[in-house]
Amino acid sequence: MNTVEAGKRIALKNILFATDFSPGSDAALPYAVSLARKYGATLHAAHVMPTAADVMFMSPEGWPALADEIELKSKQLVTDLERNLKGVPHRLLTPKGKISDALVEIITGNEIDFAVLGTHGRTGIRKLAMGSIAEEIFRRARCPVLSVGPHVLQKPDRQAEFQHILFATDFRPGSLAALPYAISLAEEDAAELTLLHVVDQPAAGIVDLEAVTAYLERRLRELIPPDAEHWCHVEYLVEFCGQFASPAERILEVAHDRATELIVLGVRSVHGKLGLVTHLASTTAQILAYAACPVLSVRA
Repeated sequence: MNTVEAGKRIALKNILFATDFSPGSDAALPYAVSLARKYGATLHAAHVMPTAADVMFMSPEGWPALADEIELKSKQLVTDLERNLKGVPHRLLTPKGKISDALVEIITGNEIDFAVLGTHGRTGIRKLAMGSIAEEIFRRARCPVLSVGPHVLQKPDRQAEFQHILFATDFRPGSLAALPYAISLAEEDAAELTLLHVVDQPAAGIVDLEAVTAYLERRLRELIPPDAEHWCHVEYLVEFCGQFASPAERILEVAHDRATELIVLGVRSVHGKLGLVTHLASTTAQILAYAACPVLSVRA
């Protein structure tokens, strides 16, 4: 199994901050600004304006007035956002269209190499009914996406300095795509890095748990460069989940126990429309909904 070469610092030139001016977006803004300053990047702040189709639920005579009201309010909010971005190289973008399509187009057209957004953390049927912009973005975007969920504990300053990073993997190529970012960010801040693999609890007496754990820990160690101890402390952890705990729940428990400040996950690409299984069962989506820290997702 190939290890990741250490010493290669992440280079961020263009960061996207997607906002709908909700409290969730407000919580994500400090991370976007902090990352832009830290890496000397240009911050592209985007608010997707609604189209005429978005207001079709109203009676026709109300469409012009609503459109004017939305445009005026958006201009006021964009002006406020401009004040919060003083001192940071930035662009303000207000395209119209479907939110996920517009943001993916911005990412492609502006060579965005990192995106930051807030998420409301909806789950279950409510999430399915409302849609999941965050999940659709991190499964379609060609760049890593930092999602700030509703339970993230805000730090008074230095938002983008992570002293403990948790990287969870199932050893598949999709999850391993995120490993270079976990290593580089840990090296950047001399952070503690936990590599975690969660596996289903086998039935008692079927296998030797100690032997299985030792084998999986060895596979985790093979992922990290031999000289990693010179620039960060690495922990290798194998956890079991059973009938009453999902992989997402175990990952969140480990993150809580270690006061993790960033969870890093690899995600599979999505083909076609996001479906029922993705919306209701995605491990990444569950972690986003309940994590007390930001989640960095990297698409394979």
